[in-house]
Amino acid sequence: CGAPACRAGAGAGGRDSHSDMSIYSRILGTGSFLPPKRLTNADLAAELAQQGVETSDEWIVERTGIRARHFAAPEVGSSDLATEAGRRALEAAGLTAADLDLIIVATSTPDMVFPSTATMVQHKLGAAGCPAFDVQAVCSGFIYALTVADSMIRAGSAKNALVIGAEVFSRILDFKDRTTCVLFGDGAGAVVIGASDQPGILATDIHADGKHRDILCVPGHVSGGNVLGDPVLKMDGQAVFKLAVGVLEETARASLAKANLTDADIDWLIPHQANIRIMQSTARKLKMSSDKVVVTVDQHGNTSAASIPLALDTAVRDGRIQRGQTLMLEGVGGGFTWGSVLLRY
Repeated sequence: CGAPACRAGAGAGGRDSHSDMSIYSRILGTGSFLPPKRLTNADLAAELAQQGVETSDEWIVERTGIRARHFAAPEVGSSDLATEAGRRALEAAGLTAADLDLIIVATSTPDMVFPSTATMVQHKLGAAGCPAFDVQAVCSGFIYALTVADSMIRAGSAKNALVIGAEVFSRILDFKDRTTCVLFGDGAGAVVIGASDQPGILATDIHADGKHRDILCVPGHVSGGNVLGDPVLKMDGQAVFKLAVGVLEETARASLAKANLTDADIDWLIPHQANIRIMQSTARKLKMSSDKVVVTVDQHGNTSAASIPLALDTAVRDGRIQRGQTLMLEGVGGGFTWGSVLLRY
């Protein structure tokens, strides 16, 4: 085309006006992995009793909805859980590690200070060369990671991306604090997303506010070969609850608005699996019935960045989630961070 507008468009990397060259990202496959050791509330209560800490199944279920969780063996790290979840997601997508252009791992419990857990997963999967890095946004980590991967695919920087949430939170728990140690578990969940000419991820929305950092944190760090501060999880449960129920509704509505959709368009709500009461409250605010909320917190506990992809994979594999349905994924975590992803599966 010799017209000035055509020449300018081509020279500037503009899209051809005669065709729609939009790039979207879609979920191609999901996977998850839980360590074999499963502890019911009764199992955990018995172990805690040996340390003089009293709790019970009834106490835990009433406050959280949690009935069991999985703990990794001492020699197993987040990269091991992430690798297995990633393998399963790749298999579901019909791809191999060689097809990946990007690996992002969301984790707050990396194997090492550095290198990133993502590079370890890359090596264990047998991939090499593609960018691989971690995202640290605590329980919102998977939402953040999926948002980054979607943006990179839309920009043309990657075609196929493996996005994983993986945690071994059992390593950072204070087992003398019954208000926190009963809440968390270990696990990993993963998705493979790929470039598409049809919309998959419809909208994303992420936020943070550091003024709330003290209500959920692990205030220790390494210096001079020693751990300084307190290297176990601290949480103000009431403050977290109050903040979470507000921001989760706000971020869900923000993603809906960006996609020009409404509450009624959501087929499944897949929230961060922290506390059944927070999840139920969010569903009510979005006018969704409880049978449209994917709940795995009862069997997994709070697996932080792994919880949303774990719940997603569970519902995909048991047949509840079907192709073409609209899903709202949302999370909130330490930082304080929060966000949502609205997608058509």
